Amino acid sequence: MTALTRKQFDILSLIVTSQRAFTQRELSEKTGYSLGTVNKVLKELAVFGCGGNGSAFEIAEKLLEPYRVRRAIFLAAGVGSRLMPVTLNTPKPLVRVKGKRMLDGLIDACLAVGIEEIYVVRGYFAEQFDQLLLKYPMIRFIENPVFNETNDISSAYYARHLMQNAYVFESDLILYRPELIKRYHYTSDFLGVYQERSDDWCFEVKDGVVVREQFGGLNCFQMIGISYWNSEDGAKLRGHIEEGYRMPGGKERYWEQIPLTVFPKSYHVAVIPCEKGDVVEIDTFNELKAIDPAYAAFQ
Repeated sequence: MTALTRKQFDILSLIVTSQRAFTQRELSEKTGYSLGTVNKVLKELAVFGCGGNGSAFEIAEKLLEPYRVRRAIFLAAGVGSRLMPVTLNTPKPLVRVKGKRMLDGLIDACLAVGIEEIYVVRGYFAEQFDQLLLKYPMIRFIENPVFNETNDISSAYYARHLMQNAYVFESDLILYRPELIKRYHYTSDFLGVYQERSDDWCFEVKDGVVVREQFGGLNCFQMIGISYWNSEDGAKLRGHIEEGYRMPGGKERYWEQIPLTVFPKSYHVAVIPCEKGDVVEIDTFNELKAIDPAYAAFQ
């Protein structure tokens, strides 16, 4: 299979996901590449038998196949203690915000772009996740029997064999821009929001690539718990997660620290910038009440 350059990928994936032809000027406006660059790339793609015309979509899809997301993994095993009292009897990802379960918005975004291999790692009140099958019969569950003894690395541990060409989601996110979930990815990546100052987990980034994960920082990208792992990195994660999990203190780690902190030289992880408010993480009960006033009556 022919390997695409980044520019070829960006233009080709735009054409294929939109399922329509574009003028060169439209491609320039949507990708940010100059008209000259767009013209050059389209000529390169024409050599493969595809370009901007509708008759070439099948060839284009074949070229993009190595970059297609195969599956989505939702880490949903935790207790969500900071969301008490709502989570006293309900797993956090199943808490409803304005009438909709948090997990539903994430799953819906995946299905909208053709990602139908869905895994949910469950632990706390595991049986309650069965209700999802009424709406999403394709879901497969992965049991995490030690969810209350570790950080989320244990959930990644039990799903480590599925990381290739896969999204990995935290499951307490409200996704206000579902179009951030893509059918194709050129490289492994994390969503991030640029911050002049962050008091949360964030990335130091150089040339669009994560060089360090840290808690708090200046001129950094605040981490959003949505990441994608390509085939090569996903294969490495299988062994590295197991190794990191079994290290002294390994069970106390957050799962993304394995590629970003424990084995950083083995990975090349990009940051996809998004805006504050595109994705909202609900950490505490007060944050939940601020978003959904229906919880104001809870004490």
